[in-house]
Amino acid sequence: MVTVGTFNSLQVIKQVDFGVYLDGDDLDSILLPKRYVPQGCEIGDWIDVFLYFDSDDLLIATTEKPKVGVGQCEILSVVDINNAGAFMDWGLPKDLLVPFNEQQKPMEVGFSYVVYVFHDEQSDRIAASTKLSHHLDEHPVWLKPQQQVSLQIASRTELGYKAVIDNKYLGLIFRGDAFRPLKIGERLPGFIKTIRSDGKIDLLISQATLQGDHYLSEQIIQFLIEQGGSSNLTDKSSPDDIYRRFKVSKKKYKQALGNLYKSKKIRITNNSIALVL
Repeated sequence: MVTVGTFNSLQVIKQVDFGVYLDGDDLDSILLPKRYVPQGCEIGDWIDVFLYFDSDDLLIATTEKPKVGVGQCEILSVVDINNAGAFMDWGLPKDLLVPFNEQQKPMEVGFSYVVYVFHDEQSDRIAASTKLSHHLDEHPVWLKPQQQVSLQIASRTELGYKAVIDNKYLGLIFRGDAFRPLKIGERLPGFIKTIRSDGKIDLLISQATLQGDHYLSEQIIQFLIEQGGSSNLTDKSSPDDIYRRFKVSKKKYKQALGNLYKSKKIRITNNSIALVL
């Protein structure tokens, strides 16, 4: 089945001076302009192409890879606004439209937003939306606690951060579980923390939090062994340095160091921590 807004492998059925025509099945023949035709291309060859609508609203093929496709989320920049809506740069000659009725709040030129891209079959055009909850499921059936997922930070809220899960669902990272400031559009691995009674999803970005303080303590011991028995990554180190190494908050790290100290496994000074030999 040929799908608009994604890559498809299509067969060349006709050659013309300005390109080649591809077999679009129920979408009829589709032009691949000459500048995208691979050298030595002949009738019968198969080519991987992305399908979208050009400035004349005609379905056209390209071998260029856009920044995002239908059914996906991405952070894009607004390059123009007119009476149809906002237009975003998605890496193709024709910019991507975000209609006014698909804008969570009025968009501005020069700003970037996380959008969901969809094929509006009623108007037969590819469009985008910042109203992610209209297109993504907030009550999934197939997710479960402790499951690893891929996240993209979509927006900030009073409670923390809204995140897109595997391009399909929406969840929440509470500020206390974030451990560091997260950037809008940032992609990172995460985990399902809980699925609430109302079906909404709470997320984590730290595997150590899921597996408990014992796991973090083991990580610290192993780290010290690798460092020759001591390290200057103490409870006074910056949160960024701690997160970069252990993917946990400074608070969690300090708690783990305290537990290791109480169990007489490490020594703590102002400038270092060291294994007790």
